[in-house]
Amino acid sequence: MGHTLLLISYVAGCLVAVFGYPNGQISVACDTMLPIHGNAGPQSSSAPYVITASNATFMAGDTITVTIQNNGSPNGFKGFLLEARLMGGNGITGTFSTTDTNAQILSCNTGTNKAVSHTNSNFKQSVTAVWTAPSDAGPVRFTATVLQDYSTFWTGVKSSIILTSQMSNITCGTQKNCLSDPANCSPNDSGCLFMSSSPSSDGIGYVFEISGPTSGYVAIGFSYDTTMGNDDVYICTKNSSGNILVQHGYTTGYVAPQISNTNTAGNIVASYINGVLKCSFITQSTISTQQRSSANSSFYIFLVSGPSLASGQIEKHTKTLISKTTVNMLSISNVTSAASGSNSLVIGHGALMLIAWMTTGGIGMIMARYMRSAAGKPIFGKAIWYQTHFFLMILTVILTIISFIMIFVEASGWSGNTGAHPVLGCIVMILSFFQPIAAMFRPDPKNERRYIFNWGHRLNALVIKVLAVATIFLGLILIDTTSNNWMPKVMGGFFAWEVLFYIILEIMMHLKKENVYENDSIKFSFSKDFPSYFTTGSMDNRMDLQPSFIQPETITLIVFIAGNLAFLIALLVGIGQS
Repeated sequence: MGHTLLLISYVAGCLVAVFGYPNGQISVACDTMLPIHGNAGPQSSSAPYVITASNATFMAGDTITVTIQNNGSPNGFKGFLLEARLMGGNGITGTFSTTDTNAQILSCNTGTNKAVSHTNSNFKQSVTAVWTAPSDAGPVRFTATVLQDYSTFWTGVKSSIILTSQMSNITCGTQKNCLSDPANCSPNDSGCLFMSSSPSSDGIGYVFEISGPTSGYVAIGFSYDTTMGNDDVYICTKNSSGNILVQHGYTTGYVAPQISNTNTAGNIVASYINGVLKCSFITQSTISTQQRSSANSSFYIFLVSGPSLASGQIEKHTKTLISKTTVNMLSISNVTSAASGSNSLVIGHGALMLIAWMTTGGIGMIMARYMRSAAGKPIFGKAIWYQTHFFLMILTVILTIISFIMIFVEASGWSGNTGAHPVLGCIVMILSFFQPIAAMFRPDPKNERRYIFNWGHRLNALVIKVLAVATIFLGLILIDTTSNNWMPKVMGGFFAWEVLFYIILEIMMHLKKENVYENDSIKFSFSKDFPSYFTTGSMDNRMDLQPSFIQPETITLIVFIAGNLAFLIALLVGIGQS
């Protein structure tokens, strides 16, 4: 009996292998979409069949009528297997229904009603089915295997890509690459900056989704490094008429990208609702930075947003997100933004430069030029002004060196895409390094050539100060992501504040030389109408207090330092938030 059953099973298997599945019950082929027809293989020529869809876009719950139609075969087709495949992950998605007598619904490993197949081996000119979109579907493509006869069939017969008009982060990491801020946020959230990509199943081109809270534009870029320049970019922007455009361009540095004449292919799904701009679109070209072979598919991903002009022309981005590592655009993986370590180096670089040249350097220079009489008392054999000047300037040089090393490590070498900022920074670094070295070889104060050192020392300090301020200005412009670019404006206020106090101290020094101030000091007293505990012994004998003598330079310096700290704190907060 056992041998008989084995023989029957063997014969049945042979019959299946010989005659196939004329009744279309081919759930076993859902994954591969290949018929079990012995040694027969798919045709390599273009298929004489087409797949059309009633809609070019969909939302969750929408239904789309899908048709397989003869497009050149003499007799039509006998069999078929139709599925909806996700872009990127290529998984089966959605469910089907049909009233066509030549079609039936199949269950697959992923669930029921996942595919459609033939019910008989008659020749057919067309068949139709209705697909219902699930809640988590991304862009899809209807894919079929169509059989002209037992040994002649075509696989990979595909419809156009059908875009979803409702973005989602549900399938990120499994069906598409995603980058967002905040991390893992939904593009349906009003504060979410989001992008996704999935490779076209043709192997050429991509499906992109970009979204962000902006009234201007959102854009994605692809680069071989983490600095702007030589990047392939796609821009979703809105003009004054409310029209949403998708542009393809190329960046050459920190300037507006060059827009190419190549349009994105396929449908564009775009919307601007409640301050959130969204664009979904398809490209039919590889990513190329024009620097290396387009065969390389791994890039850093840039995601930015910013304002645009009424014409739709974009302006400087106000928010930037960069992937932590390069991303292979032809595969699906979890994408994360740049690690805090990289950002910390940039933030640390900026913070140290601000501290060095807004506080320690500026105060140290003032001590040397204007505080000689107010802080002339010796300590450890040297005047207080000198000891303070020496300590602060050495600290300034150390902070500058550390800052230089931090940004050089972060950039992994020299980057020429940031304009004059790194050039001026290097000059400041070099001049700062040699300033204390030259001071170590200064002549004796009584030496007749001492004035040469004094003037050289002062001139070099002035040049360093001017270049440092210019470098900070340029650096703040590079990292300021605010809509009104307030950080360079605050730096301008600081510069005006500093110049004002230099003028005041210079006037005070010249007046003192003309003996305007008696005994190089000024006596402060309060009106006798004030309470007695505010009055000094110089006013009356009601309190046993000594006269108060305060140098005007000291008061000026205190006010100067207080203002500098206010400007410094504001800029440090801005850098931390940039």
